[in-house]
Amino acid sequence: MATLVRDLAKGGRSRHGRRMANSPKPAPSKRPSPAERARITEIFARFETVSDDPRTELDYTSPYTLVTAVALSAQATDVQVNKATRKLFAVADTPQAMLALGEEGLIPLISSIGLFRTKAKNVLAAAKMIIEQHGGQVPLNRPDLQALPGVGRKTASVVLNELGIEPAIAVDTHVFRVAHRLGLAKGKTPDQVEAELMAIVPDAAKVRAHHWLILHGRYVCLARRPKCEDCALADLCPSRGKV
Repeated sequence: MATLVRDLAKGGRSRHGRRMANSPKPAPSKRPSPAERARITEIFARFETVSDDPRTELDYTSPYTLVTAVALSAQATDVQVNKATRKLFAVADTPQAMLALGEEGLIPLISSIGLFRTKAKNVLAAAKMIIEQHGGQVPLNRPDLQALPGVGRKTASVVLNELGIEPAIAVDTHVFRVAHRLGLAKGKTPDQVEAELMAIVPDAAKVRAHHWLILHGRYVCLARRPKCEDCALADLCPSRGKV
């Protein structure tokens, strides 16, 4: 599946390492000391030993189903979204088929997801825009993606990163928590944390950093009771034993 989507995305790649349009400006901060740089490098090296090719847990088969699934995932779990999209994508996995469903056909299929009425309107409006302005193909660049109804910066970052187009780090509640606990960021907003992470994460790790951080927060560095005893990064974490 990942190979199929990367093939579909060819031709839309940007130069890795270059700050993209509309990306948050790096937060002013001191350059990491050699010791801190070594610690950061080791953190991501260990993430790689746990999973060398982390991917989103949302089910998708194309850029269109990916952007739709990510848009539906706001304030919902991946499990909830996958349960709904399993039925949805069986009947509408293209913008044309989605428009043909209309609200009456779409809402019953996604009603188990939070904010489903608003999301239904956005999904249909995005499908219409993709058809009318992009020839039925999802635009694989940040400005056009973020112009789609229901697609904000975080959604665009997930899509661009997952497809290997841009090494973006989408900051959700898990990434925000893990970045602070590991001492990788101090920002008070997702944009600030994103800028801090993009400034310090080793270039080779940037395309996978989002998934490593989110999966670590989802399964190990839990909000209320982190599993420090099972954490591969415990000896590198300044928050160990303090949460």
